[in-house]
Amino acid sequence: MKERKIGDSLLLGLKGMAMGAADIVPGVSGGTIAFITGIYEELITSLNNINFRAIMILRKDGLKSFWNHINGNFFIFLLAGIAISLVSLVRIVTYLLENEPVLIWSFFFGLIIASIVLIGKRVNYWRLTTIVAILVGTVVALWISSIQTIANVDANWYIFLSGAIAICAMILPGISGSFILLLMGSYHMILNGLKNLDLLVIGLFGSGCVVGLISFSRLLKYLFNKFHDQTVALLTGFMIGSLYKVWPWKIRVGDAPINIHSDGKEDWMTANVMPGNLDGDPQLGLAIFCAILGLGLIVILHRFAPKEVVN
Repeated sequence: MKERKIGDSLLLGLKGMAMGAADIVPGVSGGTIAFITGIYEELITSLNNINFRAIMILRKDGLKSFWNHINGNFFIFLLAGIAISLVSLVRIVTYLLENEPVLIWSFFFGLIIASIVLIGKRVNYWRLTTIVAILVGTVVALWISSIQTIANVDANWYIFLSGAIAICAMILPGISGSFILLLMGSYHMILNGLKNLDLLVIGLFGSGCVVGLISFSRLLKYLFNKFHDQTVALLTGFMIGSLYKVWPWKIRVGDAPINIHSDGKEDWMTANVMPGNLDGDPQLGLAIFCAILGLGLIVILHRFAPKEVVN
């Protein structure tokens, strides 16, 4: 793995913070940020190096060789950035989701629009298989995005399982791990655990994430190596489909919440509407500004992102 200067390492930490912030929001994927900022395939490759061979290198050649093999510095700065973001921004993001939903969803809508264009350009050759892949990705993401919350389980084993499943979505551009947690009924429990620094919840969820991440990354690595264009097209389709979930203007439907959490938080079924049909101020001008801001942020991140070299 390549050596990093201190400036590059700090930049990697900032990218980790951006990934952490994205993963807090249902409908936005940290994997999208990783893809746009030029670290996605290095992340997948590095995760694949955490294997039995790494253990043998540790026993035979020592800690330094092991650390280089797994690209340890990459993980240290990336995970530190993600952790800082999760702890420091979770209150801000949840506040905005509850009090300024139109504006924050508009910001992420613009972010995903830019991501679709930039990631789609990474398909080298458009042919029938890539077109099918992007259509499949779009349909799957639309279906996932249209599902409402269906569960609410707070057992320890379920927290672990939630981490293992959600992390697989978190590293897929366009599929939101937070939204998967919403579907599983774990989102508010995990969010409260982070806000209150509940070490049991954080530990169980983190352990599940580690298991799921190491396992799923091997499949992604194989797909990138063998079916690069089809995989990128599929991921692009995921992001297209996810636009349904992050559409800024929504209204509640139904006469009662579909789920009530232990902290009193209610989940309501929602439907997308046009700005003029929103109950209350559609904030159209500010929403457009926030969308342009999100779009511009991705363009800037892409402009200064290094070109990936996949091993």
